[in-house]
Amino acid sequence: MKQEEKRGIRMTVRISRIKKTLEKELKPSRLTHTTGVAYTAMALAMRYEGDIKKAEIAGLLHDIAKDIPSKRALKMCDKWNIAVTSIEKRNPFLLHGKLGAYYALSEFGVEDTDILNAIIYHTTGRPKMSLLEKIVFVADYIEPGRDKAVRLKEIRRIAFIDIDQAVYEITGDILAYLKTVEGEIDPQTIQTYEYYKNLLKNRAAVEKKDDNSITDDED
Repeated sequence: MKQEEKRGIRMTVRISRIKKTLEKELKPSRLTHTTGVAYTAMALAMRYEGDIKKAEIAGLLHDIAKDIPSKRALKMCDKWNIAVTSIEKRNPFLLHGKLGAYYALSEFGVEDTDILNAIIYHTTGRPKMSLLEKIVFVADYIEPGRDKAVRLKEIRRIAFIDIDQAVYEITGDILAYLKTVEGEIDPQTIQTYEYYKNLLKNRAAVEKKDDNSITDDED
């Protein structure tokens, strides 16, 4: 049996184990959301030719630590030497990505760095995200059960056309929302927004330059 086939079998078995665990441990609403994120992540992975099984695993595990109470989350980070920023200390719910990655590694043997990072950054995002990180970040926002975001229909359309544009639109809307409710903003989300804003701006400039070059050649 080829190494790739063995890897595929191992991942299938792991996914089955993860699903059984989630069905036992997550409350119904969280399980519905988690299943929706995994489904959407797989669809986006197919669209952008990413790893579908990795997308499913990251989607299934992204919120595994979401329901841990704040005080317990802080104690767990201290116990496991997980770095906590000042904003995370004031808003412990932000720690569920880091704790989720720890669970993925310790409880399910997920050692793939890309999957772990996708779990860690699915809430705040970060500059220079990998394809898988962007997929899970976007999937968490647009999964079928979501219905609160004002521009959700538009962003769902964009997500399957240009994933970088989707990340930019989502982070922009998150920042705008947090300002209306006077919520504390994680600097990493701002950095993510600025990075993808500049990436799209630079990409548009290059495309415009290329278009002008083609026009000049035709003349």
